[in-house]
Amino acid sequence: MPVFDFRDAPNNKNMSECTYTTFRSNERTMTPEKPIILLDNKKCQWKHHEEGVFTNPNKRTTFEFKEEDGVVAADILQIDLRFVSLLKWLGENHINVRLSGVNTEEGYAVYKVREIAHGGGTKLSAEDGFLQFMIERLLASNAPAEELNDEEIDEAGDDMKLTSIQSITDFISCAGRTLPDNIQLWARRNLAVARSNEVSPEERRHAQRALSIMMNIQWKSNYFEAIDPKEARRILDEELYGMERVKQRIMETIIQINRTHTLPAYGLLLVGPAGTGKSQIAYAVARILKLPWTTLDMSSINDPEQLTGSSRIYSNAKPGIIMEAFSVARESNLVFIINELDKAASGKGNGNPADVLLTLLDNLGFTDNYLECMVPTVGVYPIATANDKDQISAPLMSRFAVIDIPDYTTKEKQIIFSQFVLPKVLKRMSLKADECIIPEEAVKTVVEIYANTSGIRDLEQAAEHLVANSLYQIEVDHVSSVTYTPEMVKSLLL
Repeated sequence: MPVFDFRDAPNNKNMSECTYTTFRSNERTMTPEKPIILLDNKKCQWKHHEEGVFTNPNKRTTFEFKEEDGVVAADILQIDLRFVSLLKWLGENHINVRLSGVNTEEGYAVYKVREIAHGGGTKLSAEDGFLQFMIERLLASNAPAEELNDEEIDEAGDDMKLTSIQSITDFISCAGRTLPDNIQLWARRNLAVARSNEVSPEERRHAQRALSIMMNIQWKSNYFEAIDPKEARRILDEELYGMERVKQRIMETIIQINRTHTLPAYGLLLVGPAGTGKSQIAYAVARILKLPWTTLDMSSINDPEQLTGSSRIYSNAKPGIIMEAFSVARESNLVFIINELDKAASGKGNGNPADVLLTLLDNLGFTDNYLECMVPTVGVYPIATANDKDQISAPLMSRFAVIDIPDYTTKEKQIIFSQFVLPKVLKRMSLKADECIIPEEAVKTVVEIYANTSGIRDLEQAAEHLVANSLYQIEVDHVSSVTYTPEMVKSLLL
């Protein structure tokens, strides 16, 4: 653990000692046992809540407590590495804060820091809850891989301003090395453009918009927590009837993540007839992984620019669909559900959208033309669906583990209709099970009517029709219940 100590530096009469050490932590919640910072309490036992200001922890490593008899300083002993830049920012701007902490044998363990309005300090972005936003973002981030030296710290805190220029500047200064290195460098360059009087207002507007998009995304590492296999299986059984081979393949993926704590090298490609639940499987996997998800409908994308965004040289420039998905999810780890992958090669003269997908699927980073920055994609898990895998190019196919989804048997469709589809529709229309009764023979008739169609979408529409008809009879004809016979089913559906 590195210790910064200037006691032996020459000509240090005007330089206070730098006494703290840093420690790496990935805790998401701070407690007295796992604090943000540790302050010296040998000379004084501090109260549970204390007010004061930080001095610059890179030059003078103290917190100045504002006591009744004046200001009392205490050395900073330890800092969570994620918070070094934040404490530096608080000190440089003389922002008054209230600490919540507990006295321990090691020191005063601070587990909460809040900004306070009084005291005459400069607040900058701290008003409007910026400090609490910043702390939450840092807690959600991973510890930097290494400590910053003085030169790097000065550069990271350079005064170049989450929608306003000032708040973006403060965020970059506070985030420090919790941001990927290339994004830090990109952000400083775009800040320079956004604040420059030597470029057009249009260029400044684009730079500020790009910064707002990038800084509002939580850039996470590729480490994934273990997943409870029993809970994963419960979700699969809840969402899917049968399909044991499909469930087994997904459970193998879960076990792999639990062992390696990283996503598999290949995504999932679900191939099967329309209406067999491919999208439902994809949503279930996202739910199991506890990741946000987004969908890309390749049947509606015929120009690569829709995915990659347009250059800022155009006045109507904007990010592409992929970058907008990161922005909406507000984090870099998410599930991309790519619907109808077999239509990805249907570009109309301006290039092939499938080629853009390859860069996303390779997990080497994706560059949006509007952002002009390579964003990490190691936390992206792609799940694609297709009706005909013969229409998918070999390069795309090689990025996926293929799972064939068979159509349901007649018996499976009957069970799905009775145990899944009908109860869901009844609940949605606020009807009780004894108000709309469809016996087994009537269910068989429903399935026979749609015997030549794949999937269960037609069965879902049939259930909607039958339940709606029951509701009509109950409300208009004032019957208490409707029981369907095969003949009644035929008269309604044929």
